[in-house]
Amino acid sequence: MSTAPRPAQPDPAPGPQHVAIIMDGNGRWAKARGLPRVAGHRRGADAVRRVVRGAGELGVPVLTLFAFSTENWGRPADEVSDLMGLLRHYLRNELEELHRNGARLRVIGNRDGLAGDIVRDISDAERLTGSNARIDVNICINYGARDEILRASRNLARRVAAGEIKPDDIDEARFERELLTAGLPDPDLLIRTSGEQRISNFLLWQCAYAELVFVDTLWPDFGKEHLEQAIAEFRRRERRYGGVRG
Repeated sequence: MSTAPRPAQPDPAPGPQHVAIIMDGNGRWAKARGLPRVAGHRRGADAVRRVVRGAGELGVPVLTLFAFSTENWGRPADEVSDLMGLLRHYLRNELEELHRNGARLRVIGNRDGLAGDIVRDISDAERLTGSNARIDVNICINYGARDEILRASRNLARRVAAGEIKPDDIDEARFERELLTAGLPDPDLLIRTSGEQRISNFLLWQCAYAELVFVDTLWPDFGKEHLEQAIAEFRRRERRYGGVRG
C-alpha cells in the first residue's frame, strides 16, 4: 500500500538581520531589591554578556545595544562615574571572550565627551576585533539620534558650501553614509525592556521600518530565551514597508 507524501512544510520566516535593544530597567531592578542603582547596572552588564552570546548562538548577524545616551550625563555624578567604570570593566574584561567568539565590536556615539583612557580602550577593542565576522556587536555610548542627524546634516551642508556636492546630490543613500551607523544594515527588530514603550532618541532614522517589540522583563533579568521570544514575535509579523499585500 502506497503512502501519500506529506505536504511540504513552509520554510520558517527569516529572522532579523539586525536586532537593536534599548536596555532599560537597571534602576528599577535595584530599587525593587533595596539595592543601590549601581547594583542594577552591574547586573545589567551580566545581561549584556548573556545576550551577546545568545545572539551569536541564534544566528543574529548584527546586534546593537543602547548603553549610554547623550541625556544620561544629566544623571547624578556618582551614577555616571559608576557607569563609566562599568564601561571600562567591560572593554577590558569582556574583550577576549568577544574576540574568541568571533564578534566584531564597534562603539557608536560621540567620543569627544569620553575620558581619554576609555577612548583608547575603544580603539584597541575595535582594532583587535576588526576582522571578526561571526556577529557585529555595536554599543551606543554617548549617543543621541537627534545629535547624529544634526551632525550628518551639518557635514553635508559644509560640503555643499565648499562646492563639493550639489543640494540635489543628497539622497537617502548619501545621507546614510554620514550617519554613525554607515555600512550597517538598518535594524529590522527593535526591542525595549522594562515595559516602557518609547524609542528614546535611539536610531531614529535607522529604525524607520523596524518592528517594535516591548517586553516587561527588566534588563538585568533579560537573557537568550527572551531574545528568542522576541525573534519569534518578529517572525509572526507581516512586514509591508508601507505597501499592501494580499
